[in-house]
Amino acid sequence: MPNLSQLEQHRSQLHDQTAAVGDLRRGSVTATYRRCGKPNCACADPQHPGHGPQHRLTRSVKGKTEAVQLQPGPELEKARREVANYKRFVALGQEIIEVNEQICEARPAMPGEEAAARLEKKGSSRASKRRSVER
Repeated sequence: MPNLSQLEQHRSQLHDQTAAVGDLRRGSVTATYRRCGKPNCACADPQHPGHGPQHRLTRSVKGKTEAVQLQPGPELEKARREVANYKRFVALGQEIIEVNEQICEARPAMPGEEAAARLEKKGSSRASKRRSVER
């Protein structure tokens, strides 16, 4: 089990990695094939995969799916890189949370914290004299 100093150092490294992620965007890049519907086209054959691939970046915005057509080449590679950076960013965020939880468990409580928490309690020490009315 790593000590508190090692955990804090690991968290600092994770923050540095997060800062170096670069451009990112949510979503996924997919390749689809489709049939045009013309009876004389090669895609009408059941063994033919269809026309394509057509690459799309899809993401959900306010509960609705948005899709953007991507051109093969630099545009497609850029989108793939940005989506991969987003996945890396999310994974680093999850790892930071896990390390922070370990830090919270490893860090000793300050002796005055309990007493201060008890002093912050509001209200009277007397019990209420009100009684519920029977119905």
